[in-house]
Amino acid sequence: MSFIFGKRKTPAELLRENKRMLDKSIREIERERQGLQTQEKKLIAEIKKNAKQGQMGAVKIMAKDLIRTRHQIEKFYKLKSQLQGVSLRIQTLKSTQAMGEAMKGVTKAMGQMNKQMNLPALQKIMMEFEKQNERMEMVSEVMGDAMDDALGDDDEEEETEELVSQVLDEIGINVNQEVKNAVSWAFPYNSQL
Repeated sequence: MSFIFGKRKTPAELLRENKRMLDKSIREIERERQGLQTQEKKLIAEIKKNAKQGQMGAVKIMAKDLIRTRHQIEKFYKLKSQLQGVSLRIQTLKSTQAMGEAMKGVTKAMGQMNKQMNLPALQKIMMEFEKQNERMEMVSEVMGDAMDDALGDDDEEEETEELVSQVLDEIGINVNQEVKNAVSWAFPYNSQL
């Protein structure tokens, strides 16, 4: 009907409508089944009542009704299961369609990005970057060496030795004494070392 007025429903809208109709049918079938089960309980009570009163003709007729009711309940169970299966398939279709739409969008975006990429230009940029990076490293190394020569590293060596000695003194280790002890322990008969 919507096609007459110029608007066509999308597959997602059609799937949603059909799923809604299936869910509604499942609810109606469930209501009918519950009504039949209530009726089954009443028939069982009536059969027992009539059997106590000895009305066997009525009992047989009600027994046939009870069997028909039970068969109908079983059919409703089967129908409900089938409709739930169809509903699940519709949901799967809906998910597959959504995934397809998402993949379509991603593919389009990837295509646009690939069109914008100029591989030879990108390679040239990367080579130039590498060249400039190497040049910068060399300049930095030369500058560092020049600074070390100008400022002199001798003071740093002395400060380093002082700091190491201070740390060892704080923890109670005298390096010279430890070396002598180690030598005397290793060579007990050579006391001149």
